[in-house]
Amino acid sequence: MWTRTTYFARETMVSLRRNVLMTVAGIATVAVSLSLFGGILMLSSWVDHGTEKIKGGVTLEIFMNLNATRGQIDAVEANLNENMAPGGTVRSYRYLDKEAAYEEFQRIFRRDPDLVSTITAADLPESFRVAPTRAELTNTLKDEFSAQQGVEDVTTPGDALKGLIDVTNTVRWIFIVISLVLLASSLFLIVNTIRLATFARRREIEVMKLVGASNWFVRIPFLAEGMVQGLVGAGIAVAAVLSLRYFGFDRAFNDPGSFFSAFYVTSGDATRIAFYVLCVGAFIGSVGAIVGLRRFLRT
Repeated sequence: MWTRTTYFARETMVSLRRNVLMTVAGIATVAVSLSLFGGILMLSSWVDHGTEKIKGGVTLEIFMNLNATRGQIDAVEANLNENMAPGGTVRSYRYLDKEAAYEEFQRIFRRDPDLVSTITAADLPESFRVAPTRAELTNTLKDEFSAQQGVEDVTTPGDALKGLIDVTNTVRWIFIVISLVLLASSLFLIVNTIRLATFARRREIEVMKLVGASNWFVRIPFLAEGMVQGLVGAGIAVAAVLSLRYFGFDRAFNDPGSFFSAFYVTSGDATRIAFYVLCVGAFIGSVGAIVGLRRFLRT
C-alpha cells in the first residue's frame, strides 16, 4: 500500500512539473474565480447580519422644518407621548435640539473637517429619534407623523437598507457571472493540462495497460494532479477571502458611529465560506481531470 502511495505521489509531481506553465495558469484562474465566489458569499453574510440587526433595533427619524414653531414641535412630542401609552406604537423616543443635532453631525463627519466648518447648529433641523414597539409599525408611524404640520421628513432604516440591498444584489449577480466564467476557464485549463500530460505519456500508459494495469491505477496520478491544482488555487482563494474579512469588513467598517457598524461577518461565517471554497476547488480539479482523461482511458 505504501509503495503504491509513493508511486502515485511521485507520478503526480512529475506531471505537475512537466506542464508547469499550464499548471500555474490553471491554479491562478481557480484562485481568482474562487476569490470572487468566496467574496460574494462573505458580502452576502455581511449584509444579512446587518439587516437583521438593524431590523431588531429599528428607529425612525422625524425631522422638523428649519423654521418649525415651538407649538409644532410640542404637538409632535405630545403625539409621541400619546403613542407611548400601554398598547401604543412607540416604545421610546429622544428629542434632538439644534445643538444636539450639531454634536451628532460633528461626530458623524469628524473625518471631513471642511464640511463641518461650513455648517452651524442653526443650519440643522430639530428632530425626534423614535423606536417603535415593533419593527412592523415603522411605516405606520412614518405615515402618521409625515402628515403633521412642521414635519419636513420622516426617514426609516428601510430606506437606506433597500438601497444597500439593491446595490448588493446587483454586485452579487455581476460577481457570480464573472466567477462562473472564470471557473469555466479554469476547468478548461485543467482539462487541457491533463490531456497534455496523458498525451506526453501515452506510450508509457499503453505499456502499463498491456501488463495488466487497471484504468483506475493509471487514472489516480492524473486525478491527483487535477485535485492539487484545484486545492492549491482554492487555498490561495481562502487566504484572499480571509484577508478581505480582516482588512475589509472588520477594519474598514468598524466605526461605532457609522451606519455600517451594525454589519459584521462572524468567524463561523468565514470558516463555512472557506470550507465551501475548498470543496468547489477540489470539485473543479476532479471534474477537470476526469474530463481530460476520458479521451485516452476508456473502459
